[in-house]
Order: sequence, then C-alpha cells, then structure tokens
Amino acid sequence: MFCDQVKVRLAAGKGGDGCKSFRREKHVPYGGPNGGDGGRGGDIYFIADANLNTLSDFRNKITFRAKDGERGYSKNMTGAEAPDMYLKVPCGTMIYDVTHDNLIADLKVHGELFKAAAGGIGGKGNANFTSSIRKTPAFAELGEPGEEKEYFLELRLVADVGIIGFPSVGKSTLISRISDARPKIAEYHFTTLIPNLGVVEMRRYDKKMADTFVVADIPGLIEGASEGKGLGYDFLRHIARTAILVHLIEGNSPDPISDFKKINIELKKYDPKLLKKERIVVISKSDLISDTERKKLKKDFLKLKVRDLIFISAVTNENITELIFKMREKVKANKAESEPISELNIEEFKIFRPHLEKLSKHVDIIDFGVIDGKHNYEISGPRFDQIIKMTDFSNEEALGRVYDVMIKLGVNPKLKKIGAKRGDILILKNGHKIIYLD
Repeated sequence: MFCDQVKVRLAAGKGGDGCKSFRREKHVPYGGPNGGDGGRGGDIYFIADANLNTLSDFRNKITFRAKDGERGYSKNMTGAEAPDMYLKVPCGTMIYDVTHDNLIADLKVHGELFKAAAGGIGGKGNANFTSSIRKTPAFAELGEPGEEKEYFLELRLVADVGIIGFPSVGKSTLISRISDARPKIAEYHFTTLIPNLGVVEMRRYDKKMADTFVVADIPGLIEGASEGKGLGYDFLRHIARTAILVHLIEGNSPDPISDFKKINIELKKYDPKLLKKERIVVISKSDLISDTERKKLKKDFLKLKVRDLIFISAVTNENITELIFKMREKVKANKAESEPISELNIEEFKIFRPHLEKLSKHVDIIDFGVIDGKHNYEISGPRFDQIIKMTDFSNEEALGRVYDVMIKLGVNPKLKKIGAKRGDILILKNGHKIIYLD
C-alpha cells in the first residue's frame, strides 16, 4: 500500500551500567576496584534506499527501539556495545520535527544517512573513581538513557519528469508505453490512485545512448482540487522536485484550452513555483483529431506562449519517440538548474555524541521560592544533568560524588550568591532532590 506521510517515535538504546566489583584473588588481601565500563547503547539511523518507493513499512509500526548496551564486568571488562538500528526509507524522504514545522534532513541519494537518535554512553565502572582520598569506591555509574525522538516523515518522489493532467487523459497509458511501468489502465476517472514511477531507458530508442530518466505519473487533478475535490492535492508534492513537467491534454476534449487553464489554476493555488517549471504540453489521442483541429490548437496554444506542443497517439504511436527525446533534452537542460527542495546539508544534521567529559560545564540555578519553610532551587546544566542521569541515588557514595561535582562545577558559590542556606532543597534533573549542605 502506498504511504507518503507518517509519524514515528524512536528510542535509542540505553548505555550499559558500569560494574562495581573488587579483585578477589588468593594472596591479594587488599585487591582494588576492578569494575569495567558499560557498553554504548544503539543509535538509530534513517538510510535512503532506492529500492523503496513508499513509507508503508511505518504504517503499522511507528515505534522503534534500539538495543541497550551491555553492563560492565569485573576484571575491568567493558560491556559490549549495542548494534545500531537502520530504518530504510525511500529516496526523497524529508524528515521534519513532529510538528511538521521544521525540516531537519532531506534524504535524496541512495545510501544517505541521518542519525536520528543517539544511544546513551555506558556508565563508568568503579575502577574509574579511585583517587588519593577514595581508595575503594563502592559505586559505579548507571548507563546514560538513549535519546527519545519523534519525527514526521514525508515522501516526495525523486523523478525527473512529472506527468500531470485531468483524469483519463492517457497518463498511465503513456508511462506504460515509454517505460517498464505497468500501471492499471481503465476508461474511468481516478483509475490511478497512487503515483506510478517508470524508468525510461534511452538505449531502447538509440543504442548509442546509455542514460536513463525517471518519469512519475501523478494521479489526476480536477477543477476544485484546492477545495478537496477528486484526490485533492494529496500527490502534488511529488512533482515539487521534478526537473520538468509533461502536461497531458485529451485531444478530443470539448475545450482543450480550458482544460489547460484549469490545471494551471490548481497548480498556482498549490504552489506558484510549479508554473515556472519547464513544461511540454502534449495533446493525447491525436488519432481522433482532424488536421483542421490541429492547426487551430497550435494557434490557440501559441497565444498562451506554449512553444513545446506535441501531438501523440498511443494507438498509432505517433510522435511517442519524438516526445521521449524532447523529454530527455529538457531533463538534461533543467535537471542541474532545478531548485532543490532544501539547501540543507545532511552532514550538518548528524548527531555526534561527545565524550562525557567534553560537555559544557555551564550550570543554571533557578530559585523556586519557599516551600514548607525551605527554599527550593532548580539546578541544571549539560554536564551536570548527564552526571545526575547516570547516578545511582540509592548508593550513598554515589550521592557523595554529586556533592563533589557541585564543588568542581562551581555550583556552591552560585547558590550562596542568591541566598541559599544549609538545609535548602536542590531540585535536580528527573525530579531528584537533595539537601544543600554547604
């Protein structure tokens, strides 16, 4: 089933907990700590895959969770890192924040990666916390939680040529004639309910040519699509990044000029930029048109400044090859100049998790006021918050380390400056509360 818009929830893997252990060897009466570090949790990536053309894999499953890192072991053995998770999406997938307001990444090329959620780093084992005054630390860090993110995915098919026009004008027939695509063809409106893609191989028409281009058959627009009539604008997003448009008009229509203008009105309402795209106007079913009618149509379209007008017939194959070469010519001339959907560089949006010690040590303190006779202060900062997340508050030594870190990061002088007193309540990340002891 075709699907081009979905919301997904991602949960990267948690880092493995550090190990708390001590050497237990014969004839070694004072074995020191030898707890190893936990392994890193799994990251989650989106990867563009040219073999896909729909987001339907995300229709029934919208939550994805990477594996957690393995805990550390004694004898300074580090736990195994969790494998990363790769979610395949079609080329042309645009990744927005969950509100669909901000474009974060645009995956256009096969194999292009976006790191969507970073796994947590592993907690350090107790072997890392020995010092001149702490000979036998009896605590280890917990693994850092993985990032949890929500995204809105929108697919805009990557095609060189977009075929547009009213229903039943011959779009599906044309794409079946010039490529290996086999869309459903019938003599009633809205036979095509999803975009069809076809690859035109030029060697079929000239053995000296080895290039190809991709054609998309966009389901039929009708007058009033902007008000939701017919299929509405559901699929017009798929012609946004095409190099050129082929506007197909039924030759035996009562008023081909009116048909042309009506489609232009709907395109303008959706996005005025679409009218600026290079376009070939094609009159289909030309075997049903007399020479007199052809001459009149040429004059009428010339008045509308349409210079590329081609008459074709799927029955007699009239001008089918000519149209293919005209499309190839226009694609080559406009592909490099076509406006990209986004100027974003995917490299700028990869999430790189720094080492624990490299996070900013800036700490903000907010006075919440007095509750039960005690002042309450919220303390937050990148490095400080990470330590809090990885602290086992049920362990007294681990809690003592939090107070040590507050001194090292200069938290106490800031608290004193705003009037904090011994016994006041300090509110930490994730709702943890401790007593101010300075």
